[in-house]
Amino acid sequence: MRIAGLFAGIGGMEGGLAEAGHTTDLLCEVWEPARAVLATRFPGVDLWRDVVDLPDLPASAEVVAAGFPCQDLSQAGLTKGIVGERSGLVGHVFRLLDRRRVPWVVLENVPFMLQLDRGKGMRILVEALEERGYRWAYRVVNSRSFLPQRRERVVVVATTSDVDPAAVVCVDDVPVTDVATALDTHAHGFYWTEGVRGLGWAPDAVPTLKNGSTVGIASPPAILLPDGRVVTPDIRDAERLQGLEVDWTAPAEAVARGSIRWSLVGNAVTKPMAAWLGGRLASPGTYDPARDRDLPGDGRWPRAARFDGTRRHRVEIGAYPVWRQRQPLAEFLEHAGKPLSIRATKGFLSRTDRSQLRFVPGFRERVRAHLMNAERAAGAYAIAAE
Repeated sequence: MRIAGLFAGIGGMEGGLAEAGHTTDLLCEVWEPARAVLATRFPGVDLWRDVVDLPDLPASAEVVAAGFPCQDLSQAGLTKGIVGERSGLVGHVFRLLDRRRVPWVVLENVPFMLQLDRGKGMRILVEALEERGYRWAYRVVNSRSFLPQRRERVVVVATTSDVDPAAVVCVDDVPVTDVATALDTHAHGFYWTEGVRGLGWAPDAVPTLKNGSTVGIASPPAILLPDGRVVTPDIRDAERLQGLEVDWTAPAEAVARGSIRWSLVGNAVTKPMAAWLGGRLASPGTYDPARDRDLPGDGRWPRAARFDGTRRHRVEIGAYPVWRQRQPLAEFLEHAGKPLSIRATKGFLSRTDRSQLRFVPGFRERVRAHLMNAERAAGAYAIAAE
């Protein structure tokens, strides 16, 4: 099918859909570093700057793909309608659909959209789809299905065609049980910026890659390696953890500082997830109505649901559509990481000392050992410099 990609970022969604045989005819992205990447990686594709100014979708478009900012749903809830004057960027998706009702819509966002404004934002979104004659289905999908990154995203598929959207997004389901890991044998990712009330933690994986700062302040996770070293991954491995080719984001350095690449990668759609979705768009499965359950009556949105044209249903399904075999994280990393700095390590340990959190036995001791080794190396360097 032919794709119009709105809020395209660095093209993770469109690149994955292309792997499944689909073709992108339009990209729309306002952020200049991301535009530099798109211009290089999608040569010849019409690249529009601002969705606000986009007058129409291409006549060829069969799918609109959009990963809009979830905060816009909250803003939309304050208006008379989702395309109201103050509805935010998401309203322009529906403005364009009102101009031309493209048969397929694919939306991607963070799971927070399910609870934003106590579910009001999600309700506004699905009502906007239903008012325009779309049946829809959505599901939380975890990128650990494909790669060693624990990253959950909501994928919404809506259509006016005769195909059941649940046959695209709610058919593949693999029960996944975490395999046993140990600090001596496996790498463990965590966020060194946390440690008081919570700790983003992932055995044999990294926690969700974050977007950092739009001015280029990177926010990479840390990885405790089996040999006791604590490193932050190289940006090239971060790209690979999103399923992107090495140096996919390098073109951004022509218009911004190199550290901006962390924000681009953190904002991206995991490419293999989009490829799985694209495969199901091309060849839908058969949805089993036995998965249907009643929706909660308190306005909360479940992790998967669908609208069959008449009723809304909760869908009983997990977050792993597939499970791809992969190398252990410690072997997956191809580039030397940067040792977590003394300052960062001290700050993290200080926060964990004040917290009530429970940690994997031996974890903090290994982080302290990393700190001691780093301080010892820094002292030896200072002596040598004298």
